[in-house]
Amino acid sequence: MVRNKNHLKKNRKKNGKKLLCILLAAQLLFTTGCGNDGKKEAEKEDPALKEEPTVKDDVIEINPDTEGLENDVIAGEEFFPEDACDVQSAPSNGVDMEYYYGFGEGDSREYDYEEENRFYSAAMTPFSTFAADVDTASYSNIRSYLNEGNLDIPVSAVRIEEMINYFHYDYAEPKEGEPFSVNMELGKCPWNTEHYLVQIGLKTGDIDMENRKPSNFVFLIDTSGSMYDSNKLPLVQTAFTRLAENLNENDRISIVTYAGSDQVLLEGAAGNDTRTIMHCLDSLEAYGSTNGSAGINTAYELAEQYFIPDGNNRVILATDGDLNVGITDEGGLIHLIEEKKESGIDLSVLGFGTDNLKDNKLEALADHGNGNYAFIDSAFEAKRVLANEMGASLQTVAKDVKLQAEFDSGYVEEYRLIGYENRTMAAEDFQDDTVDGGEIGAGHRVTALYEVALTEKGEAAVRNQDGTLLTLSIRYKEPKESESKLLTYGFAADCYREEPSDNMRWAAAVAGFGMLLRESEYAGNLDYDMVRDLASSCDFSDDPLKSEFIDLVDIKAGRIVICH
Repeated sequence: MVRNKNHLKKNRKKNGKKLLCILLAAQLLFTTGCGNDGKKEAEKEDPALKEEPTVKDDVIEINPDTEGLENDVIAGEEFFPEDACDVQSAPSNGVDMEYYYGFGEGDSREYDYEEENRFYSAAMTPFSTFAADVDTASYSNIRSYLNEGNLDIPVSAVRIEEMINYFHYDYAEPKEGEPFSVNMELGKCPWNTEHYLVQIGLKTGDIDMENRKPSNFVFLIDTSGSMYDSNKLPLVQTAFTRLAENLNENDRISIVTYAGSDQVLLEGAAGNDTRTIMHCLDSLEAYGSTNGSAGINTAYELAEQYFIPDGNNRVILATDGDLNVGITDEGGLIHLIEEKKESGIDLSVLGFGTDNLKDNKLEALADHGNGNYAFIDSAFEAKRVLANEMGASLQTVAKDVKLQAEFDSGYVEEYRLIGYENRTMAAEDFQDDTVDGGEIGAGHRVTALYEVALTEKGEAAVRNQDGTLLTLSIRYKEPKESESKLLTYGFAADCYREEPSDNMRWAAAVAGFGMLLRESEYAGNLDYDMVRDLASSCDFSDDPLKSEFIDLVDIKAGRIVICH
């Protein structure tokens, strides 16, 4: 376990006192809670906030603003019937609570460290086996560091596969009768031109919202004192509101909160009863200690009570992971979740906050609960995860998905899987249906990259567009089944492209960025200019998330400087 502490004063000293702040339009959505009144008060304290943006030399400087989420946080101004739900109340202690904007003295995120994948000899170790992963928490967490001007991102916070899988790729649609399409490409490795990159991409079909299966959701919300910050509970309210706005009368919603003890606010409400759901969300206040295990038990009990036999039954946990009462250790929580998932109820996890985030616990809970893990750093991200891409939350297409690449040593000398360090498994686990894989929802894309060195025979095969470099096998289970199915594909040398597609260039750019952040020993001649050039060579005119990625590269490279 690695504990990371980042202090604002350290950043000021490192970046220079004269540099001001950039917050791009999408990034402005990160801050909440102050509104215009907060801005006016801040201007009294710091006249620099009134200045206009300026450009000096090659460094962009823009002054900070606290606006952004006023229209996205639930206002609670409408009239609701008093008995719509049990309104949670917080004890009044007369203490004014401080809001954190960015990295204050209390920032202390926790991660598990994983050793970087190395190269393996295809002759000695022909099989590479790993579980599919569609989590995206690492990328949005890294973004929150950079948007706050904190360039000292801990290596253990960087999970390259989650960075790559944050973005959309132009993959083919699945064939009739198959849960996902399989897309393959081979190209030169940008940071080591003697090597090649193998790209494997899976894509599930998009959800048919009109004919989707009904959902039984339990919102399990941490309302302990550590959730008081403006980038925590207010964003939780926003996130679940975004999801609730897309539900209908066939869906069921329950709301459970937990602090020192758990409390049921809503039981089995119809999904289209938006007023009641929003009223319950708006009533939330943060106080007390954090007994997460009690809340988990209650949430699963409610999910079982309103279980929909042919539907999507899921607990969605929103927390910073700072559990300090009840079962608090990672192993105990995993055991609890593994017991609960046998009931056919999945667990998805949403992480919040730039201090106290227990990333290690939250990722482990989602992995063992047959769900996915996302980090919500803004109202924009809340909408992306729970509204724009809610198909993945509403409908699981395949569970326990495992991939196994068998490299032909006649063609491949050695290989390295980029990322997926905590998803790799033994070759024999591939056929063992008792070993968990990853879950893939509707509309998900899964991308994996290998860096490979070819033999002379392999180089000739690429030139002649003839030969099979590896065999890809995929095992998966239907959502309600316990026995896996097997799909097998040959990765032929004719997948080579002299001019890589946008898919490969973009994946290589994001992987390269992650390797630099991880200070990878395999980075070759990588630098931030190469990452930026790779990304800029792609067509992303209709994708603001990809535009934002280039801004993040510029921040890390020092072309844009953030300070407070």
